[in-house]
Amino acid sequence: MYTITKYSSTGNLLDLDKLSNLISFPMKSRKAFRIKGTDITNIEICNKKMAYPIASKKARKKYQDLVKLLTELLIDDDDSGESFREALNQIERFRTMIKNKYRNFLKKEEIEMMSKQLVILQKEAKKRLIDIRENYEVLNNLRSK
Repeated sequence: MYTITKYSSTGNLLDLDKLSNLISFPMKSRKAFRIKGTDITNIEICNKKMAYPIASKKARKKYQDLVKLLTELLIDDDDSGESFREALNQIERFRTMIKNKYRNFLKKEEIEMMSKQLVILQKEAKKRLIDIRENYEVLNNLRSK
């Protein structure tokens, strides 16, 4: 692990509280970098302009994977509705991840575009889940008569 010393190159004390409160984007690497004999695998990027391309690429990749998964789940003819519940869970998980990890580094337009498409998929999943529940209730009422 790479450490931060208490003194800057000018000899002034660094405010470690400010350093710990910095908003940074984690960039993990499979390959370790060697700095002064120490292997570095986790790098935190604090500059938003530098972090944007990396964060955007990762968020787009995860978003595309999510849309592919949601499309498969919504196409699936599951009578129990489990695939629709899973789709709704995946959408919420992705929203939480964007909010906690990527929001500070992505452009507002990108987040809005992803959000609009996810809302459409979420509405479709909810609609199908409600249809399955209504069909189940109708079948139960017919059986009980």
